[in-house]
Formats: sequence, C-alpha cells, structure tokens
Amino acid sequence: MRNRFDKELVLLNEELIEMGNLVEAAIKAAVTALIEQNIELAKRVIEGDREVNEMEKTIERRCLKLLLQEQPVAGDFRLISSTLKMITDMERIGDMAQDIAEISIHLANEVYLKEIIHIPQMAEATIKMVKDSIDSFVKKDLELVERVIKYDDIVDELFDIIKDELIYHIRTNMNSTEQAIDFLMIAKYFERIGDHAENIAEWVYYGITGKHYV
Repeated sequence: MRNRFDKELVLLNEELIEMGNLVEAAIKAAVTALIEQNIELAKRVIEGDREVNEMEKTIERRCLKLLLQEQPVAGDFRLISSTLKMITDMERIGDMAQDIAEISIHLANEVYLKEIIHIPQMAEATIKMVKDSIDSFVKKDLELVERVIKYDDIVDELFDIIKDELIYHIRTNMNSTEQAIDFLMIAKYFERIGDHAENIAEWVYYGITGKHYV
C-alpha cells in the first residue's frame, strides 16, 4: 500500500514541476511579446492558459485521490493539502501572464513612451521565484524557501522604481497617461506574481514543518 502511495507522490511531484514549467514559460513569453510587440506570441500565451488550468485540475484530482483512497498519515496530509494550495497560486500566476499578454496586444501598435528596462528585470525575478519555490517543494529545501521569500523584496523594489518613473511621465506628459497606466498595470501583475510565488514557498514551509511561516 505504501509503495503505491509513494509512486503516486512521485507522479504528483512530476506534475507539479510540469505546471511550474508551464507558468514559467508563460511569464517569459508574455514579457517577450510585450518587448517585441509580438501579437502572435501574446495570443499563444492567452491560448496556453488553458493548459495551465487543465494541469491544475489534473493535480487536484490526484491529490483528492490520495486523500480519499490511500489514508495518508499526518505528514502526507500536510504535503497534499499544501500542494492543493500551491496549484491555486500557480493557476493565478498563469492568469496574470495571460493578462499581461492581453495588454501587450493593446500596446502592440504604439510607440513606447520609454525603453523597457525594469519590467524584464521583474519578469526574470518572478520566474526565478516560481522556479525556486517549486524546487524547494521537490527537494524539501527550507533554505531555498527562505531565499524565495526574501527575493520578493527585489520584485517589490523594482515595482516601486517603475511606479515612480511612470508617475513622472504622467506628470510631465499628459499624452502618455493611458500608456503609462497600462505599463503600471503590467508592473502590478508582475508584483502579484511575486506574491503568489512567495505564497507557494510558504505553503512548502507548512508542508515540511507543519507550521505556518512567520
């Protein structure tokens, strides 16, 4: 019985990694579509969100199967329940990549008010957070959990820089207001992606220790 349970846990890990890869790819593609003003790539991000949603359902079914059929012990129960929380955050990350792609389509035929520098840096930082949070789950690595949570400060700092720059543009050039607001929304989506990656790491912490991260 336990051998079968352990095999199911291995499959669960593999599916979680696959879902993580999907949302990482979505973030990368969304920011690339924005920078290159690539409408077709943005559309692929939007269409690809269905696959993220399907992965969430697949993992959810496996978790429920383990809970209902395999009679997990306390540690297993924490692991599975934290996984259910993690995939909710991952699905939201996929949604936000889709939202960024939708805005990039709206901006595709416009001349950008300034060179895009800090938004790609935000994207890179959030991708790192997502990847490391999933790795911390697979490796049961509490030190990596800590690094993910602290790394969110970098994302927040970049958001503040972008916000200040865009406010300056709005004040000095009223013609750029609408585009500046769009870019502010994009930066906010990246900030929220960082928050969700931090949530994932905190659920990993709970799954390993049985305690909520403080």
